[in-house]
Amino acid sequence: MVRKAGRTGEAGRAGGVVRRVGEVEQVEAAGEVNRVGKAGALRRTHIAALATYVPPRVLTNADLEKMVDTSDEWILQRTGIRERHIVDRGVATSDLAKEASLAAIAQAGLTPDDIELIVVGTTTPDTIFPSTACLVQHKIGASRAWGFDLGAACSGFTYALTAASQMVASGAHRHALAIGADVMSSIIDYQDRATCVLFGDGAGAVVVSALDGRSAGDVGIIDFAHEIDGSGGPALCMPAGGSLRPASRETVEGRLHYVKQDGQTVFKFAVRKTEEICRRLLARHGLTPSDLNLFVSHQANRRIIESAAARLDLPADRVVINIERYGNTTGATIPLALNDARADGRLKQGDLVLLASVGAGFTVGAVLVRWSI
Repeated sequence: MVRKAGRTGEAGRAGGVVRRVGEVEQVEAAGEVNRVGKAGALRRTHIAALATYVPPRVLTNADLEKMVDTSDEWILQRTGIRERHIVDRGVATSDLAKEASLAAIAQAGLTPDDIELIVVGTTTPDTIFPSTACLVQHKIGASRAWGFDLGAACSGFTYALTAASQMVASGAHRHALAIGADVMSSIIDYQDRATCVLFGDGAGAVVVSALDGRSAGDVGIIDFAHEIDGSGGPALCMPAGGSLRPASRETVEGRLHYVKQDGQTVFKFAVRKTEEICRRLLARHGLTPSDLNLFVSHQANRRIIESAAARLDLPADRVVINIERYGNTTGATIPLALNDARADGRLKQGDLVLLASVGAGFTVGAVLVRWSI
């Protein structure tokens, strides 16, 4: 099919290749091109509000020194992390997502009844089923919303943002919530010094809304690019707990329900793919990294972010790094970084911002935004 689209570029789609040229988007599948008229026009969308939440309890490097064979110096040199926020027992991902979501909805001048779609990017759902989106919908009182969980690990927020934006752009909904939230402390082995120092808990939510012609201007969500590479799956995973290896005495005793990581493989892939997908997305629009006002990468490791930024020739003042305060909160890192940048005046209305992520799977994502709030 062909749908009207207000941007240029191309992106993969199951069953075919999407090619956006000027005002026309063509999906070529099995050699055929079908066409849809103006009724299929996509609306401009934007981030209408942004809010985050982290639990009050802080786990410092000094605390970890008492738990495993590590040191503040070792952690700082290898990761850039000083502290991370950790939930108390009984606090779940939906609880963090609720706090961020309600704050974002209020900031947008809306009520929960205005939300029609909830997309939750999470690696740590409260339960396998029901979905965390269902639980968030109930907890915030969004009586008119439907939704779903999206599993893309550390790319959870960029994927959720894209999914929510496209649903609003299609005309199906006026306002949607895109959430990145994780309680990583629930799947971290605090006997494994290689992984327990990395992760924290947190949530971020944005309201994605349609822009009418009078308010659109140049702002809004411009474009996205995503890809996956399943060959990298074993490099970062939780080996048990799914249908392949259900919970058993063997899997529990083997500590297989915790995150396992091949750090070097993940590091090399993340640096290379962050640069590749960012350049690809920018090139679609005749842009280079020098055109960006701000680069907001997933906060997995300070060295990954700095290495990717160096490859993109981005100066430090255009790169947001806040991993020191939160650690890797997986789905929440990008909204937390955006919120911090906005609070300290680095992120302003009209700024051209590039969001980028690499996560387990492997998943890769980038979203280009002209900031509107």
